[in-house]
Amino acid sequence: MNLRSQTKPVEPNKTEEVHSTPQQPEEEEEEPTSTLAVSPTKLDSSTEESGRVRQNSSDSGLPLSPLLENDPSHDLPEQLLVKGWRKLWSKRENRPYFFNKFTRESAWDQPNLEGEFDSSLQDPLGIRSLKPDDTAPGPTPSHTDVRLSRPSIDIPPPRTPGAGDKRRASTDTPDANPAKKIAFPLSSFFNFTIATNIMIDQRKPLTIPCPHPETEFLRSQLTNEARLSFGNSLQTREGIGAPPNAYNRALLAHKIRDKGRDPLLPTQCFPELCMSLFREIMNDIPVKLVKPRYTGDARKLLFRYAEAAKKMIESRNATSESRKVVKWNVEETFVWLRKKGTASYDDYLERLAHLKRQCQPHLTEVAQSSVEGICLKWYHTCCEIARKVAELSATIMKEQGITEATMPVVPPRKMNCYAIHLITPTPRLPTVEYHPDNDYINLTYKKDTVRVTSAHFQKLEQMYRMNCRDDPQLVLYLSRAWCLLKRYQTYYGTDQEGFGMQAALPSPIFECLHRLFGVTFECFASPLNCYFKQYCSAFSDTDGYFGSRGPVLDFFPLSGSLEANPPFCEELMEAMVDHFENLLSESNEPLSFIVFIPEWRDPPTEALIRLETSRYSRKQVVLPAQEHEYRHGLQHNCPQGDVNIKALHGTLVVFLQNDAGFRKWGPTPEKIKELLLAAKPKNS
Repeated sequence: MNLRSQTKPVEPNKTEEVHSTPQQPEEEEEEPTSTLAVSPTKLDSSTEESGRVRQNSSDSGLPLSPLLENDPSHDLPEQLLVKGWRKLWSKRENRPYFFNKFTRESAWDQPNLEGEFDSSLQDPLGIRSLKPDDTAPGPTPSHTDVRLSRPSIDIPPPRTPGAGDKRRASTDTPDANPAKKIAFPLSSFFNFTIATNIMIDQRKPLTIPCPHPETEFLRSQLTNEARLSFGNSLQTREGIGAPPNAYNRALLAHKIRDKGRDPLLPTQCFPELCMSLFREIMNDIPVKLVKPRYTGDARKLLFRYAEAAKKMIESRNATSESRKVVKWNVEETFVWLRKKGTASYDDYLERLAHLKRQCQPHLTEVAQSSVEGICLKWYHTCCEIARKVAELSATIMKEQGITEATMPVVPPRKMNCYAIHLITPTPRLPTVEYHPDNDYINLTYKKDTVRVTSAHFQKLEQMYRMNCRDDPQLVLYLSRAWCLLKRYQTYYGTDQEGFGMQAALPSPIFECLHRLFGVTFECFASPLNCYFKQYCSAFSDTDGYFGSRGPVLDFFPLSGSLEANPPFCEELMEAMVDHFENLLSESNEPLSFIVFIPEWRDPPTEALIRLETSRYSRKQVVLPAQEHEYRHGLQHNCPQGDVNIKALHGTLVVFLQNDAGFRKWGPTPEKIKELLLAAKPKNS
């Protein structure tokens, strides 16, 4: 019996199983396992209809695709797979059908190689529609298709939240029709249509615990308390405040060599002392030195340093020689200040530098043991917080009968890069409340609210649909989005001081890098600030569901063109240079890294020196201060007019490429000129 004769009219209000991944322009990411929602056992059943479809496919004489022999959705000729056709299963009709993920067309019978239908009745999902005048069948033009105006999330009208508010399920939308196309809006700050050119060896999945709102809530609470305690210890014992961003830079520096399992806090570092944190504190002793703006400020700063040095050397257990040297230099400075009533700005700064050179070694000696104690206390506090969070996570998994997954055997295989895969089963997640507020979305758990702009919330949803393997209906989306936003809020700090560590390049630079140098990947990004859909980020557990490839130091590309804009942490930048040079030396395929780092030359950083002298450095160019911009580190939570901020320092751009990468993406004078033009602010 002909399958076409079994066609039934489509009932618009009934649910049809539609492929849940969003429309993508091309299928570039090959993953180690199939993520289709169609059950292979259903498609392999020996029903009369499915057997007839397989017979039709074989009778056509067309070769079957060699892409995935065991994947029923790819059991089609190669020509049809390239055009976007997939073979799926209809639960309602209990029979297979054919679906085109590019044109959103569907048919009971297998299309011919031109992708055309023999009859307009071959539309089981009701996706193909008539033209507005209903005179002829065919797809609706994009400018008249009302389905394209449907947002990716149907936001209910604002109302006063009450105690009975529940988590908004992704399928609880009025008049939900599976035939409607999910239309993601085009955006100016990201582009997910760009395919990857990064090749990697197939990686093992992760067996770490999945993020949970309860554990994330506890980690945030304890980390904020530890941050406050750290500042109080410095104020009490050394009389100084915590250096700006020192806490966040210490987290980054210690995680480079950390062997522990906590995604945020260091727990297994040897040695335990964080030298970057130690140096930042010692640099502010006895007082924090900042560049004065006026001559009067320079005079006051010199006087404050002299007084603080004298007070510190008298109150600490210092040697007699140290006391003698510091006191003599301080008294000489006071005499100079009394005699030089109207010294110049440069004279004051020169005198301050001289006094610091004479006194600082002796002050460091007397303060060393105290500062080391503060740094070790910070590390042990991080270990204690991580232990409590791990115990809570283990308790939740035990209560729900979940055990840690075993690591599967992964055969060596070269493939396009793909998002990291967490194979530990996800426990039941608690309710997260969803409250729209004008241009923002508020997600609340236990009266703890995280806030994100509507545009970034839709961006997160699109990334989740593209990369999440275990939640095609978005049942867990709000809980996982809350965990992600809470993780970054915890990292930024209670006063959000760490936003500078997440500044991103503006879109015109990314567009130029992709067009001229083939860049498709970001080495340092997050789901909130990434431009490409392929990126590395700091947190594998929360970011993996949104497309992250994991930390860049654990990422080993074989070929491709990548961009790197690391957080301004010297230890991390040095580790980045080591990692990139090792990758370039081991690969014979085209590999390119375009690195953006601050041009700090007073004194120059170790990473800057090594980048400039690297044997893989092909070109260096400087973006002058105040003549280029960055996107705000809190771009997901700030007004649109405040997103772009001018750089206060110059930025050094270094092209690291092996020979094959230089031949393919080498920087030419014309390309460099276009890059400099793209970096200029729009209003310049």
